[in-house]
Amino acid sequence: MPLVRITTQVGRTPAQIQELGDIVQDVMLEHFAAPPGDRYQIIEELPVGAIRAEDTGLGIERSAGVTIIHITQQGRDAAQKQAVYARLAQRLGAAGLVRPEDLVVAVVLNGREDWSFGHGRAQFLTGEL
Repeated sequence: MPLVRITTQVGRTPAQIQELGDIVQDVMLEHFAAPPGDRYQIIEELPVGAIRAEDTGLGIERSAGVTIIHITQQGRDAAQKQAVYARLAQRLGAAGLVRPEDLVVAVVLNGREDWSFGHGRAQFLTGEL
């Protein structure tokens, strides 16, 4: 059950925002084995200049289309994470939504006790999930 926060700069149409979220969800299903119907995304658009992503000394030339995808998840291994990075860059680039140079992805690990899906209960711990 990944929780995905997609942060991008303003300028995309509602259809492009929808496609961006759909592609990210497809990649979560494909490489993180998220179950169908398990979609938790926050898509936020910030004003141009509000996202500052330098190249970390890698020589990456970024544009105003910088997009950061922050994935909170549990239990994925290094190979799955690398597959997600590559597939997101490929799919979002091919769709003309985010240049691979403008994509920053961060994956954060948390545990089963760190989730509540409603009613103030930790469903992973109570056995509801």
